[in-house]
Amino acid sequence: MSAFLDKIDSPADLRRLPRHDLRAVADELRACVIDNVSQTGGHLSSNLGTVELTVALHYVFDTPHDRIVWDVGHQTYPHKILTGRRSRMPSLRQWGGLSGFPKRDESPYDTFGTAHSSTSISAALGMALAARQKGESRHAVAVIGDGAMTAGMAFEALNNAGVEDCKLLVILNDNDMSISPPVGALNRYLAQLMSGRFYAAAKSVGKNVLKAAPPLFELAKRFEEHAKGMVVPATLFEKFGFNYIGPIDGHDLESLIPTLENIKHLQGPQFLHVVTKKGQGYTLAEADPVAYHGPGKFDPAVGLVPPSAPAKTTFTQVFGQWLCDMAEKDNRLVGITPAMREGSGMVTFHQRFPDRYYDVGIAEQHAVTFAAGLACEGLKPVVAIYSTFLQRGYDQLIHDVALQNLPVVFALDRAGLVGADGATHAGAYDIAYIRCIPNMALACPADERECRQLLSTAYAQNHPVAVRYPRGAGAGVTPLESLDTLPYGQAEIRRQGEGVAILAFGTLLYPALKAAESLKATVVNMRWVKPLDTAMLLEVARTHARVVTVEEGAIMGGAGSAVAEALHAAGVKAELLQLGLPDVFIDHGDPVKLLAMQGLDASGIEAAIRRRWP
Repeated sequence: MSAFLDKIDSPADLRRLPRHDLRAVADELRACVIDNVSQTGGHLSSNLGTVELTVALHYVFDTPHDRIVWDVGHQTYPHKILTGRRSRMPSLRQWGGLSGFPKRDESPYDTFGTAHSSTSISAALGMALAARQKGESRHAVAVIGDGAMTAGMAFEALNNAGVEDCKLLVILNDNDMSISPPVGALNRYLAQLMSGRFYAAAKSVGKNVLKAAPPLFELAKRFEEHAKGMVVPATLFEKFGFNYIGPIDGHDLESLIPTLENIKHLQGPQFLHVVTKKGQGYTLAEADPVAYHGPGKFDPAVGLVPPSAPAKTTFTQVFGQWLCDMAEKDNRLVGITPAMREGSGMVTFHQRFPDRYYDVGIAEQHAVTFAAGLACEGLKPVVAIYSTFLQRGYDQLIHDVALQNLPVVFALDRAGLVGADGATHAGAYDIAYIRCIPNMALACPADERECRQLLSTAYAQNHPVAVRYPRGAGAGVTPLESLDTLPYGQAEIRRQGEGVAILAFGTLLYPALKAAESLKATVVNMRWVKPLDTAMLLEVARTHARVVTVEEGAIMGGAGSAVAEALHAAGVKAELLQLGLPDVFIDHGDPVKLLAMQGLDASGIEAAIRRRWP
């Protein structure tokens, strides 16, 4: 029983409470987050870190009339709970349930759909200027983390916003920068003073008056910067045209609320720097925020418990081991990640080869061009990046890598459906967006052993190659210890049948083999989308009346399209069925169930073939 949360169905209910009750609301909110995430899995550390900030924002601002845009959005569980979705939290990240990120069609309080980083300032600025153009009085607030501030897009937005007169507030939620958390009454007083109208007016008037006397103006300017230097790490954001306030303790409601109330009355773009702690209020998450970043189900009283049986080796782990083994063999190898060291399996590589490891921050465009620069000087860059994140560096992939035909390997993790993270993280489009680029090659390993072999094959080429593999484990085929390669651009027949030939791209080889048993079909492990093994394709088309392509990627422009194009170019008329992901965004849910819903499990593949050719 929650004394306060039970009475809060919207932020309007929250705003009716006296301020002295908000600490209890925050405590209940934190307990609610822990309770729900422990039962469903999901993001935990980041959400525990934003509890007080969420309460303060909804208490001070008239949401949803005032817009709050959450960057990335993996810290919005408290926001969801306070905005009428508490009863649906047990459905979090499950099919038909709440998204783990803000979603516009889920709630009017989710003003902008997010899940990729560094978009909040751009979106909030658009909202603020739209309000100005329409003559509406509303605030737009962007909440962005210090990690997301490493991306160029955030600074592009700051550069644009700093010259606009609008009601925009950017809140830097800082939980990892190397500054001491500000504490104590003096800090609270100075932060509130700097956000007050008297300070802002005095600063403005003082500058205008003293400009007529340059020596006095310079003295006043130096005094201001010295005074602010006692409580802020830099004046960088003021150089962009923002009024900088803070840093303040992001868990101190008695500091947050008066400061936000003061900011509401200031003119022009404002920048509030708050310091929070990931995992705040849950000791285990505070001690290890990385482990509790996105845990599965767990007992809050016990915490995360290692699985009793060893988990199957994942594709990510196969890549991590291959990277270390290849680096041991070739000192030209360098590894690059855009802020996904753990997710991309590069922890051990970082530990063993620190001088050859580069985490460039959340900066996918830079990561790709940085790799191109390294390749120009004779090094062999391997960029470990999620399929969905390489989309953000697409111009650089074409212009800086492929056009110059540089030997960069792209290890594309999370190819295909990813499950609970949903459409924003699904690697549905890499086949379509890579295969149209000259000089690029694309491999699709069917299992863990092929993943290691095809990574070695990609590394051996003198042009750019991407190797795509899914999240989690595959068929369980143990990788070889060697760094042997597979024939470049060649497929293999895995099952000889008749009548129907199934061309499988990637891990869907195994459900295709199972489907082929009752169909008595031939199954080809294609391995490569580009270059396509046209010799194998034409031989199969010559000996089989019907051809089926199977891929865990978008049908439109995908591997099946490559097959259709090749057959057409050769003047071969064959009955062709293309199976893959349809032209829709697929929501969050259990990945096995999601694949079955798209007809990409064994029974689905068999049923689709029988429907086409009864």
